[in-house]
Amino acid sequence: MLNPTRLGSLRSLSVILVLALVAACGPAASSPSPGATSTAGPGSPTTGPTEGPGGEVIFLSTQLNPVTEAEALRTVILADYPGGFAAANFVPATAAEFTDRVISEAALGEGGGQVGVLGGLHGDFSSLAAAGHLMDLSDLADELSDRGFLGSYIELGRYETDQQLFIPWMQATYIMAARAEAMEYLPEGADQNALTWQQVTEWGSNIAAAGHGQRLGFPAGDMGLWHRFFQGFGLPAFTGRVNTAFNSPEAAAMWTWLRDTWQYVNPQSTTYDFMQEPLQSGEVWVAWDHVARLRDAFVNDAEGFVAMPAPAGPQGRAFMPVVAGLAIPKSAPDVEGAMSLIRYLTQPDIAAITLREVGFFPPFEAELPADLDAGRRNMADAVVALTGASDALPALLPVGLGDQGGAYNAVFRSTFESIVIGNEDIQAVLDREAANLQTVLDTAGAACWSPDPPSEGPCQVEQ
Repeated sequence: MLNPTRLGSLRSLSVILVLALVAACGPAASSPSPGATSTAGPGSPTTGPTEGPGGEVIFLSTQLNPVTEAEALRTVILADYPGGFAAANFVPATAAEFTDRVISEAALGEGGGQVGVLGGLHGDFSSLAAAGHLMDLSDLADELSDRGFLGSYIELGRYETDQQLFIPWMQATYIMAARAEAMEYLPEGADQNALTWQQVTEWGSNIAAAGHGQRLGFPAGDMGLWHRFFQGFGLPAFTGRVNTAFNSPEAAAMWTWLRDTWQYVNPQSTTYDFMQEPLQSGEVWVAWDHVARLRDAFVNDAEGFVAMPAPAGPQGRAFMPVVAGLAIPKSAPDVEGAMSLIRYLTQPDIAAITLREVGFFPPFEAELPADLDAGRRNMADAVVALTGASDALPALLPVGLGDQGGAYNAVFRSTFESIVIGNEDIQAVLDREAANLQTVLDTAGAACWSPDPPSEGPCQVEQ
């Protein structure tokens, strides 16, 4: 897969990276409900007006699935689309439903399916791209070149081919957030925009020493995005890689750091799914989470919270850019209607509405809306500092795992439970879980992805 050097200029990412993109990341709204309502479930027949461009376009998506996000898409983001949401029929889907429906409709032949537009993450499209189920949108990408899409995201949408298989739609990442009262306990000499993970530990220690208790927080609940911490932040920050260095001495150092730090972490962290809630209640003063799961804290009290880039480890300031795209399956019944919807959703003014309504940034260089609230602007500033950092190290979302995605995430969560909660021997756990990780990678046939070096065949954990 792509190496960090092939991701384009990191500084060019600076104004934009904010998903929750539920299947891979998570809902942006305060409600964590994963089961968004829809007018038609995946695989269900649909009916409705046909006054939109080319008639009704069924928009199947793994993104914006929580009820509040889906409602914002239908009633606000699509408000100016000809025919509205009736002409662009939004159908939320899990990653598995998404893949299954595209494959089943592909069997109907070109133009024989129902779905017109696909909305998903880079990883959601990888197996469909490899199987040849997606249309080449190179001409549409050329037509939309004035949008100013980031070159690195255009490259991701090609999957190392000469075809444009998705058009960038929106993006996100993860940052640190702190209550204003926590800032006086920053380690001496620390730069809030250039913290290290070790300084986060010192920060928690300072807060505890001042009599305020365990005020660090992480989303380690069942619906939290804790597995993404290890895959995109902790492990690559300490090892420079993820899978290939899973049981390395550098990985052991990361787990040692986390276990040492956990004494300053609120014990309720294993129940937290969204960190915006314990931050607002004061249970937690300093937290890491997806921007969309921190949004309410900043929107509700911009002066009360401080946004900061993810901290750095020995190998750099690792972070996970989450890129969502729009694609058209070869089985789409109305290609021009599908293209019309993609043109609409990628307009700069619609991207600005998307940012305001659901908290996800556009995938192109753009000025933030002048009326953007102070809270979201604070988060944007943290993203600018993160993606523009000289030591920034992007770690992509997992690619090519197919139905092994859940098993892959479970390896990291199980490792955490054993080492940090269970206090088991670190190297013994890493060696045991490395075997489980290799089984997952072999079963999926998943090649390595950045920041691991490219592989021939399934990615291999170095023993």
